[in-house]
Amino acid sequence: MNERTMNRTEDFSNLRKVPSKTLVFAVWAACIGGTFQYGYNLSVINAPTKAVQNFINQTWMERYNTEISSQLLTFLWSTIVSIFPLGGLVGASVGGTLAIRFGRKGTLVFNNTFALLAALFMGLSYATSTFELLIIGRFLAGLNAGIGICVQALYLGEMAPRALRGAMAMGTSIFITGGILTGQVIGLKELLGGEEYWPILLSTTCIPAILQLLILPWFPESPRYLLIDRGDELACRKALMWLHGADNYHGEQEDMERERVSAAGMKPNKPWELFTDGGLRWQLLTVILLNGFQQLNGINAIYFYADYVFTQAGIPADKIPYAAVGTGACECVTALTCGLLIESLGRRALIIGGYTLMSLWCVCLTITLTFQESSPWVPYLSMICVFMFILSFGLGPGGVTNILTTELFTQTTRPAAYMIGGSVNWTSFFFIGMVFPFIVNGLRQYCFLVFLVICCLVATYIFFVVPETKNKTFLEIQSEFQSQERKKLIAANGTANGHLLSTST
Repeated sequence: MNERTMNRTEDFSNLRKVPSKTLVFAVWAACIGGTFQYGYNLSVINAPTKAVQNFINQTWMERYNTEISSQLLTFLWSTIVSIFPLGGLVGASVGGTLAIRFGRKGTLVFNNTFALLAALFMGLSYATSTFELLIIGRFLAGLNAGIGICVQALYLGEMAPRALRGAMAMGTSIFITGGILTGQVIGLKELLGGEEYWPILLSTTCIPAILQLLILPWFPESPRYLLIDRGDELACRKALMWLHGADNYHGEQEDMERERVSAAGMKPNKPWELFTDGGLRWQLLTVILLNGFQQLNGINAIYFYADYVFTQAGIPADKIPYAAVGTGACECVTALTCGLLIESLGRRALIIGGYTLMSLWCVCLTITLTFQESSPWVPYLSMICVFMFILSFGLGPGGVTNILTTELFTQTTRPAAYMIGGSVNWTSFFFIGMVFPFIVNGLRQYCFLVFLVICCLVATYIFFVVPETKNKTFLEIQSEFQSQERKKLIAANGTANGHLLSTST
């Protein structure tokens, strides 16, 4: 049996393995204070909308002996909501740098400081009659989420075994959707959704932070960071043995050694350096497109239209929050399903299939919304389309985007790639929040035709440009992109040379 056959046999056996308990608990410890916070803070702000607005109006009366104008009240509430993605943008912009300087685990532990401060400021806002503290708290919550999404994905992608890298990295998506669902449930009036409980509700963001501070320090740093960035072979070996077991870490260590040799003498890239590296052109373009369109593909429109669709279907207004919990549960289930399927179907099949199905439901939803009042049963078709669109998003774009960012880059370029991708994602989030109401008011239900075009373009791009990354090393993926680039250059030069030869004769 030659060496290549032995490696293939080893890879095949790896596919049959399940993660160790230590690795599973490490993923949980990283995610509970990471992307869970993003999802939780995204949804928990919806429940106390009226209560917070009443608090702002009451505070304004106490200060100035007059009621606040409706325009100014709307502006202040919009600021409280929209400052979250601005904080996320700042967090994504510095997350990669912090991960290089303090390590992946170290940055995640330190990041909880922002969540604790956010909880403190938002909790004290009512007691001190200072609504400005809500703005500061929401910014800090966004800062925490921006750093968490960036660094957590680095941590998970670098410590997972190659054959389980996709499934482990799905922790990012699973905990985002879990956070959204938890925020929706906690915000129900039977729990903390009552008007008098909103300061406590907004302060509960401290609970995941405390859990992570208590649990994550017991787990090791990213083995790849220890070996390639710090050059600490002993610590790397100990971390690998702890995460994968004493008998199963050798293959991963060999992959890391090859990557360390490839990166010898190279320092971690700055984000702007990636734009000048021709060898990373397609990887960088892929990350920018996927992160931008993850926010612009219509999922925000679906949540915007959900209340209208549920109302038209005859669901009473006081029951709509429970229907919203159903949408959160729907997305959470698909994230779990994607985690189970990603290592068998691969990344390309899931993301292309997800965007293709989203395109289909855009067409169906446009039709059902157009004829919403033509028959009593049409609103129920719209409800089906809403849930199916969410299912399709969770099955593909919602889960695979972060994994591809991990896999398309190597150790020296990955933090910078996450900073760029995260910045694009948060900027798109802020943009869609500001512009989307105007799009809906102008196009009504036909806005989904715009999202149809976006979904089709992304699916086409992935089909023609992005190779399958399942069960490949980071160096193999990089080599595949470089070979594609060489083929294009050879084809272009060959055509040009052929043309010159033909004209010369």
